Amino acid sequence: MLIDPFGRAITYLRISITDRCNLRCAYCQPASGLQGLANDELLSIDEILRVAEAAANLGINKVRLTGGEPLVRSDIVEIVSRIAKIQGINDLSLTSNAILLGPMAQRLADAGLNRVNISMDTLNAEKYHRVTRFGDFTTVWKGILAAEAAGLNPIKLNTVVVGGFNDDEIPALARLSIEHQWHIRFIELMPVANEQDWGEGLPPMEERYYSVQKMHKILSDLMLEPVETPAGSGPERTFHISGALGTVGFISPLGDRFCNKCNRLRLTADGRLRSCLLVDKEISIREALKQGKDLKTFIEKAVTEKPNGHQLESHNCPEARCMSQIGG
Repeated sequence: MLIDPFGRAITYLRISITDRCNLRCAYCQPASGLQGLANDELLSIDEILRVAEAAANLGINKVRLTGGEPLVRSDIVEIVSRIAKIQGINDLSLTSNAILLGPMAQRLADAGLNRVNISMDTLNAEKYHRVTRFGDFTTVWKGILAAEAAGLNPIKLNTVVVGGFNDDEIPALARLSIEHQWHIRFIELMPVANEQDWGEGLPPMEERYYSVQKMHKILSDLMLEPVETPAGSGPERTFHISGALGTVGFISPLGDRFCNKCNRLRLTADGRLRSCLLVDKEISIREALKQGKDLKTFIEKAVTEKPNGHQLESHNCPEARCMSQIGG
C-alpha cells in the first residue's frame, strides 16, 4: 500500500484523459484563448492502461476518469472497458457534465463503469447556460436520468457554490436528495487560475467565495444529520435529511480544511503526476511511458512528495493550469 509522509493511505487515482471540453464553465476555464492539447500530446489508451496497472499493483483500488470532459474522447468506452478489467481496481467512476451522457450511459455501464459524478451548478436553465457558456440544462437532466436507468449509481451531483450566482438555490438542490437516491455535493469555489472577469451576468471575484459555514446556515431548516463514512472515503463530509433517499455532502478546502483525509493522486492528460490539486508541483512520466520504463518509482515519488496540505490560506494559489487542465 502507498502511504504518504503524513500517514495517509493513497488508494485513489484520478486520470484526466483529455483537457478538452464541450462547455466553458466560468470557474473552470476562460471563455476563450485556452489552447487545448494536440491529439499526439494526449496519453494513448495503452499509456493510460500502463499507469492504471502500475497504480493498481501498488495498492490503488479506485480510479476516476476526468477531463476536460472525458466523453469527448471517441475511445472512452474502450478506456472504461480495459481499466475495468485491471485486477485490484474495484471502483471505476467518471466525472461528466452529462451533455453527451444520455446516449452513452448504458454502453458505459456495460463496459464496466460503476458510477458517475455530474456537474450541475443550478436548476435554472438560463443560469446554467450562462455559467457554462454553451450548456443546455434539459440535455443534462436527460443524461442524469439515463445514468440512473443504466445503474450508474450512486449518482453524485456536484454543485460549485458561487456567491451572487447560485447560493440562493442551495436548499432546492439539497432537497433533490429527498426523493432521489442521489448524493448532492456542495463544493466551495477553489481559486485555481479562475480569478479573471467571468463576464456579464456573473459575480465579480470579491463576491464569489461562499463558505461551507454559510451553506450549513442556509440549510439549517433541513436539520442535516451527519453520516459516518468509511475510512479512506476522502475529504467529503456527508449528511442526511431525515427520510431522504440520498445524501448531502460538502467539499470545503477553505472553510473546513480537508487535507488530512486526502487519499488521491492525479494524472494529467499530458502525462504528469500531481499529488495535490491545489499545489502546482508535478512529476512528468511522459518520457518514461514512451521509453517503456517501470512506473513504480515515479508513482512512489509522487506519494513521497505529497504535501501535508494546500496553502490557500496564505494566498498561495495554483496558477500554472486551470481546472480543466488539471482534471479537477
